[in-house]
Amino acid sequence: MAKKTIDDIQVQGKRVLVRCDFNVPMKDGAITNDKRIVAALPTIRKLIADGGRVILCSHLGKPKNGPEAKFSLAPVAVRLSELLGQPVVFADDDTVVGEQARAAVAAMKDGDVVLLQNTRFRKEETKNIEEFSRELASLAECYVDDAFGSCHRAHCSTEGVTRFLSPCVAGYLIGKELSIMGKALENADRPFVAVLGGAKVVDKLSVIENMLEKVDTLIIGGGMAFTFQKAMGYNVGKSLLDESKLEYCANMIEKAKQKGVQLLLPVDTVCVPQFPDPIDAPVEATVYPSESIPADQMGCDIGPEACRAFAEAVKSAKTVIWNGPMGVFENPTLSKGTLAVAQALAESDAVTIIGGGDSAAAVEQMGLGEKMTHISTGGGASLEYLEGKTLPGVACLDEA
Repeated sequence: MAKKTIDDIQVQGKRVLVRCDFNVPMKDGAITNDKRIVAALPTIRKLIADGGRVILCSHLGKPKNGPEAKFSLAPVAVRLSELLGQPVVFADDDTVVGEQARAAVAAMKDGDVVLLQNTRFRKEETKNIEEFSRELASLAECYVDDAFGSCHRAHCSTEGVTRFLSPCVAGYLIGKELSIMGKALENADRPFVAVLGGAKVVDKLSVIENMLEKVDTLIIGGGMAFTFQKAMGYNVGKSLLDESKLEYCANMIEKAKQKGVQLLLPVDTVCVPQFPDPIDAPVEATVYPSESIPADQMGCDIGPEACRAFAEAVKSAKTVIWNGPMGVFENPTLSKGTLAVAQALAESDAVTIIGGGDSAAAVEQMGLGEKMTHISTGGGASLEYLEGKTLPGVACLDEA
């Protein structure tokens, strides 16, 4: 999936439409975390330095019925201006490409930056309707996609516009994602270990199957482990269980044997009588062997022996991909398994790739983000990438 990037094109004097991921958390109209804005800065600065006329677009939240003031990108424009140290003109146009947007673009000089209004203010956006794609594209002469978190969706601003603009290339964020994750999946330094967690087997069906074709060791923790253990004849008590996937799990266990892949499941489990409510409430926890969890107990984290086994496998690896927590990491008592895996990755000499979503949140929450080789900026996109799926927003970019 080698794609051309902004280093491969000339943008001097050209209007460049850049799809960013400015879907930042907001509270009472204020940005509570600007990490996604900061992540876009290298691409934006490069285009400015090269004399491009930079037209930024993004979605924010999920507006239901067209424009909603609480989903306006106005606060993003303000913060972006501060970070760039230059004005960012905000085209506050509910149609995204209306009079204000066109006037702002027409007035641009080389190195100027304009931010369009939330692309999802147009209902056509998520349906990838050609009319809106054509309107967006009419503002620019070329296209840069730097929103990995949205590239698994074929929307007007991620895929539709590429039919009407050329060249269409990747920004630095997407370029990094494809380079690091692509190498891991196609030409990993070995031993190659994948750590999969999270609640449900059904969420990771294709990932499990795809990873068994590529890794030397597959570690499975979190709620999804209990369906595997039930398939092995274990008693899992009140733990999360997907009865409809028992045969699938049995097949994956057999596939691992046939492929010579080491499949590691938790040998012990931290259990509670009932799920904490609220999620961070104090709980009385007990450790049981994973094959004999009492009927009145619910597994909510991997136990200390599993922590040691998983950490040992991670530390012996040359490449590690991690997607999904080992337990209810939001609860201090039930976060030890997730912390143990995160700590093992932080202490490893391996290439360590965190697949976005809850895994990324856990690593950041624990202050270990800087110890990782790469933390994906897109949970859903990285998951689909690990499944081996084609990402529409990447597939439409120009080949390198």
